Amino acid sequence: MTNIRHERVAIVAGVGPGLGAALVRKLAQEGCRVGMFARSPQFIGKLAAELGPRVLAVPTDISDPKQVSAGFRRVRKKLGAVEILIQHASGSVGEGLMKTTPDQFERSWRVAVLGAFLCAREAVPEMLKRRTGTIIFTGATSSVRGRGGAVAFSSEKFAVRGLAQSVGVELWPKGIHVAHVIIDGVIDTPKVRRTYKPSAKEPLLQPQAVADSYWNLIQQDRTAWSLEIDLRPGREAFFE
Repeated sequence: MTNIRHERVAIVAGVGPGLGAALVRKLAQEGCRVGMFARSPQFIGKLAAELGPRVLAVPTDISDPKQVSAGFRRVRKKLGAVEILIQHASGSVGEGLMKTTPDQFERSWRVAVLGAFLCAREAVPEMLKRRTGTIIFTGATSSVRGRGGAVAFSSEKFAVRGLAQSVGVELWPKGIHVAHVIIDGVIDTPKVRRTYKPSAKEPLLQPQAVADSYWNLIQQDRTAWSLEIDLRPGREAFFE
């Protein structure tokens, strides 16, 4: 494969019709080639058809090491060496302590935490060779305080934050920017609109605006990298 100009290759793990899709569109708009990971092929297939040949749909369960390895191989073969990884997938299932089954708890962790670990391990070797690259982990309010009735989600998000911090300490000196984004608020998605029917006054994060902030992280000069940022709409209360 030959390129007229250098185009950065990105993978977004966990692409749905909300922020995941907005991240893919932003990266493509900025000239990146983008691989999309999601368990279901339907949505990412439609998004790839919409955005064209520089965007590749790769149905992948990121909790499965073999599927992650195969997904990265396919992206490398079709698009090139990965320079940007956004680990956006979550596995929120179950409710409170007694209503969450062990299988639900484990599944939640396997998607969010093991998946983040597996994707980072696949992405990093090529980044190390070039001493450049960006890895961004998506967090939530639950990354910094537990939420009642969400033992799996809260614990997984704490774990992803710790993973991001540990990996950042290890990789920053080697030229790889690792960052964690706390989404402190509700993202305006079709599912949110259908399920909760928010009023016009409800403060919601716009996916496109959030994607812009991720791109700003990717563009940061290495003399002033951010390890963590938090994003919330202007009328959102702070950790209340």
